[in-house]
Amino acid sequence: MKRLVGNIAPDFSMNTALGDGSDFGKVTLGDYKGKWLVMFFYPLDFTFVCPTEITAYSKQIDAFNKLGAEVLAASVDSEHSHRAWINGDLGKVNFPIASDMTKQVAKHYGILIEEEGIALRGLFIIDPEGVVRYSVVHDLNVGRSVSETLRVLQALQAGGLCGIDWKPGDATL
Repeated sequence: MKRLVGNIAPDFSMNTALGDGSDFGKVTLGDYKGKWLVMFFYPLDFTFVCPTEITAYSKQIDAFNKLGAEVLAASVDSEHSHRAWINGDLGKVNFPIASDMTKQVAKHYGILIEEEGIALRGLFIIDPEGVVRYSVVHDLNVGRSVSETLRVLQALQAGGLCGIDWKPGDATL
């Protein structure tokens, strides 16, 4: 598989359920041109770990927006499943949830478990020019850290060499 970090992000077009559960939309990579994009994939709707991640990212949307970043969640479920989940157990989400029913986006981003037809937990930070600057992929059982995602985004925006545990306000190397 081709390395993503440092390369132009694979293009995508996906249907979405809007975060308030009221309507549907469509999203493309081009919609984020000029902005940072934090895109994360999760395995399936109506599961146990996934809502903890989605609600945690949703609670921090203002912090992402202050950094000029948008957030997009995605799974292989349909936009109808996303909408039912939002209107049922999940509740309002402050960003769209995309549907990768064809599984092509997960495949292009290297996170598709083909035997199971679901995506691993993959998180990608894409810069305003469409270049993947960060990628983390891990097993299905463990949720991601929103604070670490914010820290990495800030480090990428700092424009210097950021040592281990670098935080905003710290000197770069």
